[in-house]
Amino acid sequence: MLTTVVGSYPVILKNPSSPIEKISDFLGLQDPYKAAINLAVSDQLNAGIDIVSDGQLRGEMVPLFASKIPGMVVEGHLSKIKNKISIPLSSIGADDLKYAKNILNKNLRKLNLPEEDLYKKGIKGLVTGPSTMVYSSRIEGFYNPHEKEEAIMDMAQALKKEAEFLENAGANIIQIDEPFISTGLVDVSTARKGVEIISKDLKVPVALHVCGDVGGVFHQLLKFKVDIIDCEFAGINKNIQLLQSVSDFKGKKIGFGCIDTKKEDVEDVDSIRNLIKQGQDIMGNENMIIDPDCGMRMLSRHSAFSKLKNMVEAAKWQN
Repeated sequence: MLTTVVGSYPVILKNPSSPIEKISDFLGLQDPYKAAINLAVSDQLNAGIDIVSDGQLRGEMVPLFASKIPGMVVEGHLSKIKNKISIPLSSIGADDLKYAKNILNKNLRKLNLPEEDLYKKGIKGLVTGPSTMVYSSRIEGFYNPHEKEEAIMDMAQALKKEAEFLENAGANIIQIDEPFISTGLVDVSTARKGVEIISKDLKVPVALHVCGDVGGVFHQLLKFKVDIIDCEFAGINKNIQLLQSVSDFKGKKIGFGCIDTKKEDVEDVDSIRNLIKQGQDIMGNENMIIDPDCGMRMLSRHSAFSKLKNMVEAAKWQN
């Protein structure tokens, strides 16, 4: 079974140490996030992950995008929509993805993996979904704050361009993060329109990540025109019951979150194996992609790495 991450990884920034780094930092030329991206990608590969991410290290998923999309601003800790949302002229994450992909390729050469393992390796591009962007932000201009569909459609057009940037930068999968869909606040048909604007012309597989209790929306998620539906099954075990109620997954794979990213404690391999086995008995290996429940930004590096390593070991045992 293929293994991946949902996206974020602990942010480990290092102070400049060498004379050249100190001079570059003084001149404002030092990018501390490059070393952090290198660390995040290397950790994921060393843990055995197949489809890595750049770690989404430069900010949290909503403010990171809100700070770059025309029509939006971030004030304090709050994202705001001030004017009409329009398409960004440059990418939000393509440069980091390219840098991460170079690190991935360099590390793969060093690991000297068998060809069948090498073929599975890749990198995913991350897009915060249009419904989550709008519902996480305060509408202060142009749009009616009580009628969000127009804002979501404009947001989807802006994010479609970002997805294209990421695909052109070398992403092997595009993941759209829509945690708000599980809250009950979002109109699911509007959310589907937004996601499908983004996914329509992409040539790489598209994953939709919806964390939380998806009991009220899971069967509707299967109607989205995406390749992978990714949910959490470790932190919310009752989501597994939903899988038992599905007779037709409509050709979609299920991203099977099997480590709890809200807890620092590291699950042992056997407990992860047992959880994966529950999914396997319902869907079979061929319909599962193994990953954490959610992003790992809030964990320590030790916990994040150890969880991923145990997850990969558990997934190997099931193959």
